[in-house]
Amino acid sequence: MNEPSIKFNDAMRELPLVAILRGLRPAEAPAIGDVLVEAGFRLIEVPLNSPQPLDSIEMMRRRFPQALVGAGTVLTAQEVRDVEAVGGELIVAPNFNPDVVATAARLGLVSLPGIMTPTEAFNALAAGATALKLFPAELASPAVVKAMLAVLPKGTQFLPVGGISADNIAAWRAGGAAGFGLGSSLYKPGDDAPTMKRKAAAIVAAYKAVASG
Repeated sequence: MNEPSIKFNDAMRELPLVAILRGLRPAEAPAIGDVLVEAGFRLIEVPLNSPQPLDSIEMMRRRFPQALVGAGTVLTAQEVRDVEAVGGELIVAPNFNPDVVATAARLGLVSLPGIMTPTEAFNALAAGATALKLFPAELASPAVVKAMLAVLPKGTQFLPVGGISADNIAAWRAGGAAGFGLGSSLYKPGDDAPTMKRKAAAIVAAYKAVASG
């Protein structure tokens, strides 16, 4: 098992929450990253449609070697290679693209493609996906996760993304979700470190309350 996979598995056991930092600017990355890591986050995603995303990824990868840092909205195999070139270890996509998943797997990166149907889920796993991002979660429900887990290979991990907040983590967890991607409920462009600290603490507390119950 390679280092990115070990980091991913450790995070999924300890705090399976992906911080999605869409709109983050490189100058903001150190302070925002400090708050997240201090709160316990070890899965950090900077979508590629953010300003200078590779700069932010490279900085946080060096600053937080204990975390699994990478990119979201990865749409092409070349973008996977670009992320890997700056040290990124996490590849997240809104869709399932066989070339993206296969390239990530070949480079030893953790890959979370977006899926919505059983067909996409099976194909993504066959291509080498590490786990599955259910996106957009607003179009699905915890019952969908439960139904797909009944037929997918044992050990398949679902991470709903889209509309996830401290208020609905419990319902998704009950349906079998292994983790969650947090976007606007955690970070919005322009949020400062104190704001992030408050949001992160609330979400972490909500998750831990569910996990311990």
